[in-house]
Parts: sequence; structure tokens; C-alpha cells
Amino acid sequence: MIAGGLGFPVLLELRRNMRRPRGWSLHTKLTLGMTGVLLAGGAVFITATEWSNPGTLGPLETGARLLAGFFQAVMPRTAGFNSVDVSQMHDGTLLGTMIMMFIGGGSAGTAGGIKVTTFVVLFFVIYAEVRGEPSVRAFDRRISDRVQRQALTIALLGVAAVVGATLAIMHLGRFSLVDTGFEVVSAFGTVGLSTGITGDLPPSAALLLTLLMFLGRLGPITLASAIALRDRQRLYELPEGRPIIG
Repeated sequence: MIAGGLGFPVLLELRRNMRRPRGWSLHTKLTLGMTGVLLAGGAVFITATEWSNPGTLGPLETGARLLAGFFQAVMPRTAGFNSVDVSQMHDGTLLGTMIMMFIGGGSAGTAGGIKVTTFVVLFFVIYAEVRGEPSVRAFDRRISDRVQRQALTIALLGVAAVVGATLAIMHLGRFSLVDTGFEVVSAFGTVGLSTGITGDLPPSAALLLTLLMFLGRLGPITLASAIALRDRQRLYELPEGRPIIG
């Protein structure tokens, strides 16, 4: 599952150039680095928050708790398997799992979500802005303005799709915010995890989730391709404006 979530371009580059990390492309470095952060951070987070929960990790032995915590940190990236009862998790754990499902895995692979490269590019954008840097840099490379706009567009449209679907399903099914949000993000990330409300959803809500799955699987890559194909050079530029931000 981890290998499939890296994306085929990363797997191909690792096959050709496994022994020379310094020669890896920026995409491969960003994908591998963020994947490692999500796996390690997710495992620590889920294990810590569910350690004494009697409905999940509590009854297990120490080794089994660590294994189950790591397993549940890997699965939200797009796999959807579970070794503990998701419905018994604390709300904080469910929220953290939703974040991992929304981010997803690597681009051009089997994973869903907005993709780790989109998330990490936005992180470097924020980091550069906080430091007052004139350009966004990562691993001795400058990230172009075009890539920054693509990442921002995909992330914000993903947030809009998730928020809109959550509000609609809450109105249709009268479920709690946490359960509904978890169901929606799981569908958008093409993960498959659920707190158990899927079978109780009305047909209209089930149809909306189905459309969201389709959007989550094909939407980000289709949108990124469409933006790239529509890229054109403007022969003139307008005067600069500076609206007040914040």
C-alpha cells in the first residue's frame, strides 16, 4: 500500500536511480519526505491518542498496540482497511485521520486525496512567506509560481467539495458533524473507511458520496492537467494592485 501510494513516477525513478538520492528529482524528494513524515507522525498520533481506549487499542498487548497504531496510520492514505473499530475512536483521532485521508498519497499513483506534493508545496509557500523570501524554494530548487497556483487551486477546490458535501449530507441524513465529515473525506480520498453510518444514509446522500468518490479519484489529476494545458502567455500586464490581506 505504501509503495502504491508513492506514485508510478517515483517508483520508476527509484528503480532507475535508487543508489543516488542526490540525483533524485524534486518531485521524488518531496513525495518521499512528506510520505515519511505522514507515516511516522500519523503512527505516533494514533497510537498515543488511542493507547488506552478500551474500544480500540486498549485491550491489546504493547506490541500489538504499536502494530495496530502504525497500521491505522498507513491505511488512511487510500487503502481503507482497518484492524480496530473506527466508530470507537476518539473524535480527535477521527479528525487526524480525516486530515491524512484528505492529503492522500503521491501523484500519478493509486492514492486519492489532494496528494502529498500539493500539501508540501503549500507548506513551503507558507514557510517562504513567513520568512519574507522573494521565491519559494525546496531542496535547492525554486518552485515556480505556476506550480504554486496549481497547488492552491486543487487544495481549495478540494476543501470546497468536502465542506459542501458535508453540509448537504448532514441536512439529508441528520448525522453528527464528525461522522458525516469522516464519511465525506473518506469518499473524497477514495479510502473506504467509515464510522458505520454508510448503510443508514438515504439514497440521495449515497448518490452524493458516489459522485464525490468519482471526483476525488479523477478530479485532482484532471484539474491539474487542464490547468497545465490552458497555460498561456499574456502579451500585456495590468497595473499592480495591493488589497489588504488579514
